[in-house]
Amino acid sequence: MRIITGEYKGRRLESPKDNSIRPTTDKVKEAIFSIIAFDLPGAVCVDLFAGTGNLGLEALSRGASRCYFGDKSRESIALVRKNINMCGAQEKSIVIAGGYQKVLASINEKADIFFLDPPYRDGLMEDCIYLISEHDLLAEGGLIIAEHGKDERLPDEISGFSKIKERKYGKIIISIYS
Repeated sequence: MRIITGEYKGRRLESPKDNSIRPTTDKVKEAIFSIIAFDLPGAVCVDLFAGTGNLGLEALSRGASRCYFGDKSRESIALVRKNINMCGAQEKSIVIAGGYQKVLASINEKADIFFLDPPYRDGLMEDCIYLISEHDLLAEGGLIIAEHGKDERLPDEISGFSKIKERKYGKIIISIYS
């Protein structure tokens, strides 16, 4: 797993030693960032269920101004911190340890881009999007990038957000809400 392009291009990110974390593959990551490329410069991002921090660090590398990283797993938080340090992105990173409800309640500004990659088939995606709406965290014109398994169908509308794109990459679907 590596940073594809930008300021931290080519940096290898530390990965878990087991399968407890399912990082977004480089192929899917490239596809996501080609879709949102023009939305990144200066953006405030949130990498929820951050795992290794892969998506948030790629966003920072490509010009995002700041990223919140959240995860409830101690191992994930340790990996995120290690990867932030390896990239030298400490000044642009805010790490919040805790479940997604705590992470979302801790964010004190509107974000332009949310990366949501919860465990597949746990039913967390819709609740996350509901809480983003409830806490009024998405900036005007902002995007929610929802990564989920092909077996999990997400509705066209969730809590006032509309699905504007959906792309399939093998067993993975990326749904984008605004």
